[in-house]
Amino acid sequence: MALAILARRRAAEAVARRAHAPGAAALSAWRAYAAAAAAEESDVVVVGGGPGGYVAAIKAAQLGLKTTCIEKRGTLGGTCLNVGCIPSKALLHSSHMYHEAKTSFAHHGVKISNLEVDLPAMMAQKDKAVAGLTKGIEGLFKKNKVTYVKGFGKLTSPSEVSVDLVDGGNTVVKGKNIIIATGSDVKSLPGITIDEKKIVSSTGALCLSGIPKKMVVIGAGYIGLEMGSVWNHLGTEVTVVEFAPDIVPSMDGEIRKQFQRMLQKQKMKFMLKTKVVGVDTSGDGVKLTLEPAAGGGQSTLEADIVLVSAGRTPYTAGLGLDAIGVEMDKAGRILVDKRFMTNVNGVYAIGDAIPGPMLAHKAEEDGVACVEFLAGKEGHVDYDLVPGVVYTHPEVASVGKTEEQVKASGIPYRVGKFPLMANSRAKAIDDAEGMVKVVADKETDKILGVHIMAQNAGEIIHEAVLALQYGASSEDVARICHAHPTVSEALKEACLQTHSKAIHI
Repeated sequence: MALAILARRRAAEAVARRAHAPGAAALSAWRAYAAAAAAEESDVVVVGGGPGGYVAAIKAAQLGLKTTCIEKRGTLGGTCLNVGCIPSKALLHSSHMYHEAKTSFAHHGVKISNLEVDLPAMMAQKDKAVAGLTKGIEGLFKKNKVTYVKGFGKLTSPSEVSVDLVDGGNTVVKGKNIIIATGSDVKSLPGITIDEKKIVSSTGALCLSGIPKKMVVIGAGYIGLEMGSVWNHLGTEVTVVEFAPDIVPSMDGEIRKQFQRMLQKQKMKFMLKTKVVGVDTSGDGVKLTLEPAAGGGQSTLEADIVLVSAGRTPYTAGLGLDAIGVEMDKAGRILVDKRFMTNVNGVYAIGDAIPGPMLAHKAEEDGVACVEFLAGKEGHVDYDLVPGVVYTHPEVASVGKTEEQVKASGIPYRVGKFPLMANSRAKAIDDAEGMVKVVADKETDKILGVHIMAQNAGEIIHEAVLALQYGASSEDVARICHAHPTVSEALKEACLQTHSKAIHI
C-alpha cells in the first residue's frame, strides 16, 4: 500500500511539473494522490498545520508514527507564519529600520538625504520571508514522511476526518488518533464589522496598500501594540483605545508603566478606560463614538484605518466536534486532560484550541508532549514558565510571576532592578531605554519572576526561563560570568541587586 501511494504521488508530481498552470490533469492527479494517501489509516491525524499542528506532525513521524496533517490554507504555518508572528515581526523590523534612519542615524554619524518608505518593497520582503518559511515546512514534511493533505477537515467520527480539498473534491482521512490543532481566529467586537478595508484585523493591518495618516487601534494587548508600533514608525498618527485602565494587563505593573511611557515617547497616543459605542464608515474614513468605560459623556475620534485587536478566540466551530460529543467550555475551548485527550477516546487537542496562553511556542510544546504520550512516552509542558514577548522596540519579555502576583500570594519577596542606562553595551549603541526586574523569594532567594524591557529582550529572557526551570536563586545567576559588553549583563546586575548589591549602580 505504501509503495502504491508513493507511486501515485510521484505521478502526480510529474503531471504538476509538466503543467504550466494547474490544469485538469494535474488536479486530477493530486486528488488521486490525496485519496490514496487517505485510504491507509494513519497512527496520527493532525487537523491544522500551524505551529502546534505541524510540529506535532513532524514529532509524531520522528517517533515512528504514520502521520497525516490536514491544513485548510493550502500553506503550512497557520496564523503565526502566514498572517501573524512572522509577517508582523518582519514589518516591525523593517519599520524600526526606517524609524532609526529617520531619528537616530545622524547621532551615529550616518547622514541620509531623501529618506523615504518604499511600502511595496517592504511588503515584498515580508511576503518573501513568509513564502520561504512555509515552503521550508513542506520540505520538513517530505523529509520526515508526513502526508500533507490540503483542505478543510471535519470530524465525522472519532477516527475519520472528511476533507474538502483546496483544489476541489473530497476525501476521507482515517486515523487511530486525531489531534485538533486548529488554532484561533480574530475576536470580533459587538457592532463593529471587520471588512479588512477601513476596519481591519491584524491580518488586514499586515497588508495595507498605503500608509494611513491616522489609525485607531482598539485594544492595548500584545498584537495591538505591535501593529500600532509598525505604522507609528512609518509615520501614522496612532491612537490606542483600551477599555481597561492599563495596557497589557498581564504585564508586571512597574514594567507596564515604563513601557507605556516609552511608547508615548515614540508619539503613540493612549485613551485608557474608554469604550467604543459607535462606528460610522459612511465617509472616506471611520468615525468612532467613544465614552468612558464607567459611563459618561461621549466623544468622537476619526481615523483612516481602525485596527480591531481585542484578542483571539479558539477556532473550533464547524469541525464536527459537537456531533461526536467533544466537550467544550463557554468560550469554545476544547477541554482536555493532562495527556491532551478530550472526553472522546482517540480525539486530542492542543494549542489555542484548548485553555491556556494563546502563543505559538506554547502550541508547539503542546504538540510535542501530546504525541510523546501517543508514542508511549512521557510529555510535559510547564505553563507557569511560558515566556511572553512584545516585539516592539525596545522589546518587553517576561517569565514567571509579576510582583503583583507574588505580593498577592503572601510570599515574602525581594526585588532587584537594573536600568539599561547603566549598561555599557546599551549606552555604547545609544539604545538604553528600559530595565531588568527580578522578583525572588526573600527567604530562599529562589527566582520567582523576571521582567525585561530592552532591545532583544525576547532573546535574553531564555536565560531567565532556564533559571526558573531549574530553581535557580538570584545569587546563582549573579555568580555566572556574563560576556562583556552585552545587554545580558543587565540581568546579572539585577540579580546582584536582588540578593546583595549591584556593581554598576
